[in-house]
Amino acid sequence: MDQSMTSSDSLTGDTRGKGDAIFAAIVRCSALLILLGLGGMIAVMAWGARGAFATFGPGFVLDPAWNPVTQHFGAAAPVFGTLVTALVSIVIAVPLAFGIAFWLTEIASARLASVIGTAIQLLAAVPSIIFGMWGFTVIVPLMARYVEPAASHTLGRVPGVGALFRGAPYGTGFLTGGIILAVMITPFISAVMRDVFTSMPAVLKESAYGLGMTRWEVMRRIVLPWSRTAVVGGIMLGLGRALGETMAITFVIGNANHIGWSLFSPGNTIASLIALEFPESAMGSLKFSSLMAAGFLLMVISFTTLVCSRWLLRSARVGK
Repeated sequence: MDQSMTSSDSLTGDTRGKGDAIFAAIVRCSALLILLGLGGMIAVMAWGARGAFATFGPGFVLDPAWNPVTQHFGAAAPVFGTLVTALVSIVIAVPLAFGIAFWLTEIASARLASVIGTAIQLLAAVPSIIFGMWGFTVIVPLMARYVEPAASHTLGRVPGVGALFRGAPYGTGFLTGGIILAVMITPFISAVMRDVFTSMPAVLKESAYGLGMTRWEVMRRIVLPWSRTAVVGGIMLGLGRALGETMAITFVIGNANHIGWSLFSPGNTIASLIALEFPESAMGSLKFSSLMAAGFLLMVISFTTLVCSRWLLRSARVGK
């Protein structure tokens, strides 16, 4: 009887070991497929961009001209527009998302927080083209008639920052594009923040409240340090979508290939430029290669932001 039990146990152990090995192999292959897919995309973009980099050299990145008629292409204007609109969206979205998450987790009742939290998640599921249509029909007229003239007459007179708020009130431009992107990415960031704040061990907050801390002190001294990594990850998730957003920004940025230092100036982003001109470019042409090069630069920008966020988090851990 002991021999039968021993053989049964060894058989179960062998089967379990084989199952673990198969599962580990499947998971390892899945991870490798992700890396191969990412590497393949980078390789395709770099190979397609070789003509543009060979023709214009490193100056392609710094050249603001984009003229299909003369076959002279530069990526400085769309790169500038991509960075400016993403920065504006993050400046607007992060405080708003933090306020939403703080209110839902610390102030609102459980029933109200559930309803509004679900509504925020539904807002994140709205297609981007809907945001673009809404921005073009609602936000652009409001910006042209009220917001931009008022900002030009007030903030435009402030020394230093006044240059950012001067110019003709077209309604379309970097500021409008940043606002639309902020509306789009706020649900993503706030949803991540809310989930992280909710998952924090209750004993930590209860101990802080027991020591006499206020809600804001608990959030600033206990919750935020504990959830710093996830919060930064949520912000980077929103920033990644802002950098690569296409249709929504195309409706409201003005689609002008030039660099304007005023937030009211019409501009362009890499994604909107590719969406507008890629279907019209012939395969193998210099314009096609330049658009591929612009897409490659967009991937480099996204990768750089991710690396910087990881470095900042690591530096914060070392500093502690």
